[in-house]
Amino acid sequence: MKKDNCIFCKIANGEIPSTSIYEDDYFKVILDLGPATKGHALILPKDHAADLFELPEDTAAKAMVLAKKLGKQMVENLKADGMNLVQNNGEAAGQTVQHFHLHLIPRYKDDNQHILWNPGEVSKEEMEEIKNTIQQK
Repeated sequence: MKKDNCIFCKIANGEIPSTSIYEDDYFKVILDLGPATKGHALILPKDHAADLFELPEDTAAKAMVLAKKLGKQMVENLKADGMNLVQNNGEAAGQTVQHFHLHLIPRYKDDNQHILWNPGEVSKEEMEEIKNTIQQK
């Protein structure tokens, strides 16, 4: 099911033109208009889900299988040195379009992209507390 006012629904279902590198009954994969690197693409489900938490499990599984297939093809054919898969959920995490999408970002030595984070520190006690909080029912 698509959402009428969702730009990614419109792109995934062919209402808005895009440069598609793959399409099947479930997904359309397009080149990103503001790429982080050469070949940066987005996997868009044709059915609307705002984020990972709304995405049906079978669709999530299919998205990961597709990411593996296309990622391997992209690395080989674009001569990339690596690949980032990036998937954001919520504004605080950097999600700007409220339609699940998975970024495939080919990485090249010295591409000057920094899709990393600064590692923090956590004590053994804090880790245990966090673990217990997460596991609460």
